[in-house]
Amino acid sequence: MEKRDFKEYIYMGMTAVSVIAVCILLWFSIQHWDVVSAGTRKVVKILAPILCGAVLTYLTAPAYNWVAGIVEKTLGSVTKNSKYVRGAARMLATAACLGLVIVLVVGMFQLMIPQLIESLIGIQDSFPLYVQNVYEWIQRILKNNPEIENMVLSSFENNLAVFQNWAEKSFTNIDMHRIGQIVTGLSSSVLGVLEFIKNWLIGLIVMVYLLNIKDTLAAQGKKIVYGCLNLRQANLVIEELRFINQMFGGFIIGKLVDSLIIGIICFIGVTILNMPFPMLLSVIIGVTNVIPFFGPFIGAIPAAFLVFLVSPLQCVYFLIWILLLQQFDGNILGPKILGNSTGLSSFWVLFSILFFGGLFGFVGMIIAVPAFAVIYDLISRAVHRSLRLRKLPMETDEYRKLDHIDEKTGTFMELNKK
Repeated sequence: MEKRDFKEYIYMGMTAVSVIAVCILLWFSIQHWDVVSAGTRKVVKILAPILCGAVLTYLTAPAYNWVAGIVEKTLGSVTKNSKYVRGAARMLATAACLGLVIVLVVGMFQLMIPQLIESLIGIQDSFPLYVQNVYEWIQRILKNNPEIENMVLSSFENNLAVFQNWAEKSFTNIDMHRIGQIVTGLSSSVLGVLEFIKNWLIGLIVMVYLLNIKDTLAAQGKKIVYGCLNLRQANLVIEELRFINQMFGGFIIGKLVDSLIIGIICFIGVTILNMPFPMLLSVIIGVTNVIPFFGPFIGAIPAAFLVFLVSPLQCVYFLIWILLLQQFDGNILGPKILGNSTGLSSFWVLFSILFFGGLFGFVGMIIAVPAFAVIYDLISRAVHRSLRLRKLPMETDEYRKLDHIDEKTGTFMELNKK
């Protein structure tokens, strides 16, 4: 009895020390946030190639498992040498994933980059014509309302003059100081691009290694969990990690496939409708579609503006096409690919995107929904466990009309209707 009490005291003491240590760590992080943030950025920068490789591994793992399974099944019917079969399956699956990434990247550069550059050059060369088209369109629309026409045209001309003055100051009146700034900016941009390429090239090599040892790493992780925690806690951790993998893998990969299909359909549609800059418009719509909820709006605004510069009437057709495309994505394609994978309501989707987007920018908006779904699941599990221990109902509907619970009898007292 005394021995058990002693163990309980030890456990309580360790818990108290852990809580105090965490509180001190949080206090230090808040008080020295600049130092913590700078240190975090430095660590992330150092580990960038590893992180890139981990991302590539996570995205290509389904293809790796699929190819390896087919090869093992095929060779297994020919030879009984399991070691040879497993080695051949890993080698061919790794080669397939490596080839898939290279083909996608090279194909994207060959198909998209030339057309994107051509579109951007076309916008630059024809910008005065686009401005004139917008000016004449405003005159035609408002010709029966001269007062409104003068007001709108005056505002248009003033904004155009501000833009022209900025452009002239930025690109014509260049002194040595300005040249130094431009050279510094270009050098920084070039170095940034080179570092980006370096990280992903090294990440490609890291991917090859991680694909072949991912099962071993997973086994080592389980070994650590079961070695450090009791069986009940370890099982809960493993179960939650599986849920995280299912949530992130299913949502992100599904969203990428969904956005790729939307981009292709958008390209076909704008090409049939004879829209300007079809590749540029499709890339904008496809890339921004990766962002849940806000993505279609973020992509449609700049894309519609580009079409508006060429032809305001075509801009209307383009917006109608995008509206139809998003209805198809939201009601048919998206549910077919993603289903109700997160279980979050529309409000929590909106909240998560705003919150994580504010913290981590574009990447935060992409991972917001699955990340918040994991947090939501953890809180739900904790609440349900607490309710179960108190022998209280776990269904939300039971609490809709609740005023309070009687402390003596445990009876649910409903709200008084007035």
